[in-house]
Amino acid sequence: MQDLIEIKGVSHAYQTRQGPLPVLDGLDISIPKGEFCAVVGPSGCGKSTLTRLISGLMKPASGEVWLEGQKVTSPRKTVGMAFQNPVLLEWRTIIDNVTLPLEIVAPKTTRAQAHDRAMHLLDMVGLNGFENKRPSELSGGMRQRASLCRAIVHKPSVLIMDEPFGALDNFTREDLWQTMRDLRAAESFTCVLITHDLRESVFLGDQVVVLSGRPAHTQFVLNVDLPADRSIDILYEPKAVEMLHVLRDQIRIAQGRDGEVH
Repeated sequence: MQDLIEIKGVSHAYQTRQGPLPVLDGLDISIPKGEFCAVVGPSGCGKSTLTRLISGLMKPASGEVWLEGQKVTSPRKTVGMAFQNPVLLEWRTIIDNVTLPLEIVAPKTTRAQAHDRAMHLLDMVGLNGFENKRPSELSGGMRQRASLCRAIVHKPSVLIMDEPFGALDNFTREDLWQTMRDLRAAESFTCVLITHDLRESVFLGDQVVVLSGRPAHTQFVLNVDLPADRSIDILYEPKAVEMLHVLRDQIRIAQGRDGEVH
């Protein structure tokens, strides 16, 4: 299978008053087309920096990022992004928030086409009937569902998610994992998920990349050999539990200490 995303020997550092602060050091990651890659690692190891490099919002100090066979040197329209904070525009209705990317990257899309595309996605995530509400009228979980629809409404080849479910309660989070599973089955995109939740990484991922402590390199890659149509119950089965133990051990190694990981 051809790799859609290739991160080759990427290093990066931020300039501070005390001098350069290295965050990535010779990072190598390959993500095949259509695969869901979850990235975990200690806090501050450069996971969010990685998302900005893949999307073209930043350039690495050294190394290369390739997307769809092209070197990434600037922001890419074929990338959708979802964050922990949905950042919906309060003065726009939910459906107008969802269609916003089409106005920017696909201005030739007619209003009817945009409406139909948005309603299709809103129906998939259970927000049919809420399209004319304002963001403040929705719960946190509902706003995040709308944010996911907005991120993929323009049919990006790559979806980048930076801890999109981190601020939600456990029940809502697990419900959204299943929503994400269904969206992925229905829509064709490659996904990079940044998360601190190891259960989330195993449930959603085809592979889980563990980054080392800062400056981060690729410490470990776990191939998640579980059915694509997995349910939450699978996380309690021996195979998944063993994967979680392996990941916990790897995170402890990355932290350089024996600590609890959620």
